[in-house]
Amino acid sequence: MQAVGATLTAVGAIGAGLLVTAPAAGAATAGATASYNGVCGSGYKVVNSMPIGTTGTVYLTYNSSTGKNCTVTIRNTTGSPTYMVAYVRNIDSGEDQYDEGDYRSYAGPVYVSARGACVEWGGVIGNLQAWNYGSNCGSLAAGAPQKDWFAGER
Repeated sequence: MQAVGATLTAVGAIGAGLLVTAPAAGAATAGATASYNGVCGSGYKVVNSMPIGTTGTVYLTYNSSTGKNCTVTIRNTTGSPTYMVAYVRNIDSGEDQYDEGDYRSYAGPVYVSARGACVEWGGVIGNLQAWNYGSNCGSLAAGAPQKDWFAGER
């Protein structure tokens, strides 16, 4: 609960205003899914991702050489500027970073040092959001079940 409260405070501070609902189990997004665009840089590998409705995807990447996680939120289709957020936080240290603004294709990248730590991460596209509270702890394998993730309208 402490991590959720800290995240809600941080997100409130950036103007995302959380009103979240849990998605239906096994819900899949329709249409093309945005691919990770490599914007985090060399050495970053995708370790997790979540759909943001049918509008895009938020990706969590990790660089084992630097011990940093990076988050980027990517729209499925480029278009007129839309409010977007990319967010990541090291739960142990409290270090967090976010990028928010009106973007045509993606928000981020944002980085935190998180070797051996759990991270909170998420993204917003327009009025849709997806947040993951406390996942990818240490060497959690890609594709492992996520803990406490929420998605819905903001």
